[in-house]
Amino acid sequence: MSDARPRRQVQRTLPARKRIALIAHDGKKPELLAWIERWKDTLAQHQLLGTGTTASRVTSELGLEVEGLMSGPLGGDQQIGARIAEQRLDLLIFFWDPFAPQPHDPDVKALLRLAALWNIPVATNVASADFMLSSPHLNKAIEIDIIDAGAWVNHRTGP
Repeated sequence: MSDARPRRQVQRTLPARKRIALIAHDGKKPELLAWIERWKDTLAQHQLLGTGTTASRVTSELGLEVEGLMSGPLGGDQQIGARIAEQRLDLLIFFWDPFAPQPHDPDVKALLRLAALWNIPVATNVASADFMLSSPHLNKAIEIDIIDAGAWVNHRTGP
């Protein structure tokens, strides 16, 4: 049996003032903090949120206002995922450590899956984060295509 779901797309507008999530595994926090310091003036123009220690360190060490969520392993990754699904997040900057196994790897995979599903730009390292923040689209409202969730639900629950 084919799982042919409707792949209809709808438009969503990413606002000029982006909602940006900042996440880093423990081994990548110093790298993320150094990157944020370089982009501090740009990031200050946007709404920032982050998980656990990352959010508190960005606020205390760099003076940026960051909405703090729970630590990743305690549900913070899932909180970010919920924001994506609710279309209340525009960019994800997630410096994950490819060398360190994480006890919450399934949560990380779920988060990245939601970002892909909802067409959210994701940066996972300094180079991709630099490209993202230097984009001419960063400070502009921009239309993106996202899955038509209503059509998907109707297909699943219809006759």
